[in-house]
Amino acid sequence: DEKEAVRWYRQAAEQGNALAQGKLGLCYALGWGVEKDEKEAVRWYRKAAEQGHAVAQYSLGVCYAEGDGVELDYTEAVNWWRKSAEQGNAQAQCSLGDCYERGYGEEKDRKEAVRWYRKAAEQGNSSAKDALKKLGVK
Repeated sequence: DEKEAVRWYRQAAEQGNALAQGKLGLCYALGWGVEKDEKEAVRWYRKAAEQGHAVAQYSLGVCYAEGDGVELDYTEAVNWWRKSAEQGNAQAQCSLGDCYERGYGEEKDRKEAVRWYRKAAEQGNSSAKDALKKLGVK
């Protein structure tokens, strides 16, 4: 029951629980148990991200990279992905590698791109593995 899940997530989120805040953000982002609302998703992701929740930091970065609920801003996306990546989030590491490879929100830097792709690939991230192959890196 998605609506019931949202009710419980909201109770915990309003008490400051970062995991629940991130889950509530996801519910709003996808329209699970609530009407889809990208701005509300960003609000809850931000609350969790500011508490150091790595998945919420990654998700907030995605919002900035895609302009979902906020103005598109690769510099801000990189900021949140870096926080998440430094905590070991492989998706964020791969996204950060992509930003360095393409020059989105950062200067193009092949060495940094490879460094972040490797970190993600070492955790089994297939997108990072593909990126390394495409760059001709073993």
